Order: sequence, then structure tokens, then C-alpha cells
Amino acid sequence: MNALLIRLVCGLLFAAMALGAVAHPPKDLTQGLGMLLPMSMLLGYAIKGSPRRSLIPKRKAAPPPPDVSGT
Repeated sequence: MNALLIRLVCGLLFAAMALGAVAHPPKDLTQGLGMLLPMSMLLGYAIKGSPRRSLIPKRKAAPPPPDVSGT
């Protein structure tokens, strides 16, 4: 599926959950925290997209220093 479409759907789901939380506020703190977790995951996916490998390549390990023994 197209990544842009998935991000759009996640954004729309986040907006629907946010409007639902405003229209019908949670009864207590635990219910509110329970709503925040999926909302934050949806918002993060909508903003950043899917997790992928780092674009910056890792530095290779430095070669060992040359052996300078006097023999």
C-alpha cells in the first residue's frame, strides 16, 4: 500500500480520536492516558512515516594501529 495513503489514514484517525476526546472527555485520568497512547502512535506515524533504516551510514571501525616493534 502506498506510504502516503497510510500516513493520510493515520492522520485522519488521529483527528477523529482527538475530536472524540473533545466531544466526550474521558471520565478519569486512566481512561485519558489510555486514549493518549494510540493517539500518539497514530500522530507519530502520520508525521514521520514508517520506521526505516538510518539514512546516515555508520562509520566503520578504525583500522588497528600498525605494529612498530624494533625487530
